[in-house]
Amino acid sequence: MKTPDVWKTRLFDCLSLPTLILKPDKVVVDVNATFLEKFKADKREIVGKTCHDFFYNSAEPCLLKPCPIAEVLADRRGHSVMEYVTTSAGIEKWDNRVFSPILDEAGEVLYIVESIHDVTHLKMLERELSGAKDFTQKLIQSSTTAIIAADRRGKIITMNPAAEELTGYSLRGAHEKRITTEALYPPGQAKEIMKILRDESQGGKGKLHLSRFTIISAHGEEIPVELTAAIIYEGDQEAATVGLFNDLRDKLKCEQEMREMLQRIARAEKMASLGQLAAGVAHEINNPLTGIIFYADLLLQTLDQDDTRRQSLACVYEDAKRCGKIIKNLLAYSRQETPSQEILHVNTLLEHGLELIRDTKFFMGIQIKKELSQDIMLIKGDRDQLGQVIVNLVMNAVDAMDHEGTITLRTYRNKRAQKVRIEVSDTGRGIPEKDLALIFDPFFTTKAPGKGTGLGLSTAYGIIKENQGRIWVKETSQKGTTFAVELPLYRPSARGNNSP
Repeated sequence: MKTPDVWKTRLFDCLSLPTLILKPDKVVVDVNATFLEKFKADKREIVGKTCHDFFYNSAEPCLLKPCPIAEVLADRRGHSVMEYVTTSAGIEKWDNRVFSPILDEAGEVLYIVESIHDVTHLKMLERELSGAKDFTQKLIQSSTTAIIAADRRGKIITMNPAAEELTGYSLRGAHEKRITTEALYPPGQAKEIMKILRDESQGGKGKLHLSRFTIISAHGEEIPVELTAAIIYEGDQEAATVGLFNDLRDKLKCEQEMREMLQRIARAEKMASLGQLAAGVAHEINNPLTGIIFYADLLLQTLDQDDTRRQSLACVYEDAKRCGKIIKNLLAYSRQETPSQEILHVNTLLEHGLELIRDTKFFMGIQIKKELSQDIMLIKGDRDQLGQVIVNLVMNAVDAMDHEGTITLRTYRNKRAQKVRIEVSDTGRGIPEKDLALIFDPFFTTKAPGKGTGLGLSTAYGIIKENQGRIWVKETSQKGTTFAVELPLYRPSARGNNSP
């Protein structure tokens, strides 16, 4: 039968960790087989030496500060220390050294057992994990995409600077006020997003592919965003959610500007085509129409005042003259006449336009109010064509007010943009939203049949564009409409050219 000491020796040697037994004075009493194998040493080279002599080749104790052995002797409990070393080959190593006391019957420390656990692999993984965590954090913080993470109750855990700028909330403020993601959306939308995330039929469980939503900023502003989101799981349990938000305001603005530009291009092409058609039609109709007017007038002069045919002939004459006005508008629209170029003061042009409306009864019940800048505002163009623009805008304003209200005429200079602006405001019924995109189209009119040709605003649009300007509806509502015309400011250079 084996003696107990033999079993103790075998158990000691079977320990998987390198282990040595020390006396309180740090002298090595014994080491196990695993220790000898790890350190490639002979037991006779170790036993009888102090630990600091063997490990550090030093007669002075101890490089480990504070020395765990001293702590074990002081409180008779186990202690551990993490030791980092770099080998002669430059390899980094970490050892977790555990010191456990063996007490005698009186409770005093008789021996100390030191076990050495090589945790280099764990430390390297920990370093890699820490590095990946730091990299991920830097990536999140530097991202231009707004990133917000929340726990399973919706409480915001983290948000990057881009998210703070987008939402108007700070991470600190969100924590202090216990802001949840529900506050970022219109009522009910956060729950709808979670419903989609949990629906496997919509892109997979726990995933929300790029979708458009609206969020509410801390200031109450509604912001259109593109959102992609995911649920973070721990096993089968939902642990958190993360959302990536892209602000769509600039994108939607560009899309709107692109649509408007395409509409302007389409309108310009349509107007150019219609202008050619109008010119051809006008010339073809004008010759026979001139004959009708001439002979109708001649017959009217030869008929007696009581002739029953006179009334019918007068109707023919008046309708033919009205057709003549339409032909004149068509020719103006198609720009068949070569415009003159002269230097005009905007205020003078405005007065000239008003003078073209000779029938004072046209303004009956309407007050004309002028708010004209006294700045020198010179433009270059055809007086009659630009005057016709004023006439069309004023006549439209009168029609919109049913001969009751105020028309306000304004002029001013945009010095920075080197532009002059004319505004014609009325207090009429406004323009329906559905008509805003059509009002400059040729032949579009909301007037009753026989009351308008639909060429007034389209002609004005063409004239202003031909003069490198623009015309648009500045504002409209049930309280009235303001049309704005902007033209380049004329500034004589040394050579007499228009210099901006």
